[in-house]
Amino acid sequence: MNTGSDERGQVAAAAVEPPAAKAEQELGSKAPQFIKKSRALHVSWQVGVFIVGLAVVVAGIIMLPLPGPGWVVIFCGMAIWATEFVWAQLVLRWTKRKVTEAAQRALDPRVRRRNIILTSIGLVIVAVLLGIYVWKFGIVMPWKINE
Repeated sequence: MNTGSDERGQVAAAAVEPPAAKAEQELGSKAPQFIKKSRALHVSWQVGVFIVGLAVVVAGIIMLPLPGPGWVVIFCGMAIWATEFVWAQLVLRWTKRKVTEAAQRALDPRVRRRNIILTSIGLVIVAVLLGIYVWKFGIVMPWKINE
């Protein structure tokens, strides 16, 4: 009698568990079943996913110094890799956790207040320096100043 109630308790606990936490626990290949059945097909699938992910990550790295959303593209390449490779899934999981923590810290009222104060002080310093420059040299570009 206890085994039945234990099973029902496990089913109830699984039903209460949020789907996001359940999906986060699953690591491994997301390839379709018919691909996983054949070892050669699965390895060739992984090679293809690796090459596509590598191309996207390289494009993101190229976009870092050039105009373009470099980091976003790099994370898209990591997401492509994460469909097949556990190491990429773990890296993405760690990255999501760190981004969430940073967002929560940024939304903290004390941190926001400090950032606003520091930004205001920086703007005042820049305005004073700009005012001194205009007072001393007038509105002249720095490369045209003759001393």
